[in-house]
Amino acid sequence: MRIVKEPLFHFFLIGAAIFIWFHIVSPNDELIADPEAIAISESDAARLAEQFAARWKRRPSNAELQALVDASIREEVLVREARKLGLDRGDSVIRSRLSQKMDFLTEAMATSVVPADKDLEVFLQQNADRYATPKKIAFTQVFLGEKPSDADIERALSALRAEQEVSDLDRATLLPASMPLTATRVIDSVFGTGFSDGLVNLEEGRWVGPIQSGYGVHLVQLLKIEPSRIPPLPDIYDEVLRDWRRVMSEDLAQAQYEALADNYKIIAPDFTGQAK
Repeated sequence: MRIVKEPLFHFFLIGAAIFIWFHIVSPNDELIADPEAIAISESDAARLAEQFAARWKRRPSNAELQALVDASIREEVLVREARKLGLDRGDSVIRSRLSQKMDFLTEAMATSVVPADKDLEVFLQQNADRYATPKKIAFTQVFLGEKPSDADIERALSALRAEQEVSDLDRATLLPASMPLTATRVIDSVFGTGFSDGLVNLEEGRWVGPIQSGYGVHLVQLLKIEPSRIPPLPDIYDEVLRDWRRVMSEDLAQAQYEALADNYKIIAPDFTGQAK
């Protein structure tokens, strides 16, 4: 079956296994053999010691370890009594934290899976616009002012094509006389929105115009165009892998939610069909 080969299906299987495991190792109050007993095992103490060592870069002394165990017991006593009083119900902070933990499980699944290169290649092609390099243009320009006459434009063009000086027509400006290969969005940020659109179809090496910018009229000589391209997967592997995991994590979270929600009878008003 095709679904067996889908990455989301594998994510879902891993997710189910993790949730089952958490259900086994973290039973609810009804499954506790002795709800009045609080047991701290040797493995629990070892975990507390490891957390201490990770924070303080040394192992705890016996007295410090005993203090950690006592603090853990105190926390458990207070948590159980708070639950008996119903203090966990209706608490938006607790509810939000528990919801986040479920999401963290999903994220952990996503980061634990290494997809095949073919899956990343498909993802890359499906999201080509996200990774495509910008189109770049190199050109030289002469600024003729805001409203040059047709005669001035023709005279300047003729002079430039004949490789003659046009200093008497070239107006003073802070705009660059030439730009190396530059992304079109950067060109537009300098000359005004849409200026690069007038350059993309020009003949390379030939002076043409008039080309309108946000400042006035230009004569332009196109030097080179570097088209947009999709980099090969090895060049952007880490970026594609990060995005792939994020998207798969979102898909898995939704699929996991829908599967869990099927276990409940949900009663809620539906506002989707109501007029605003």
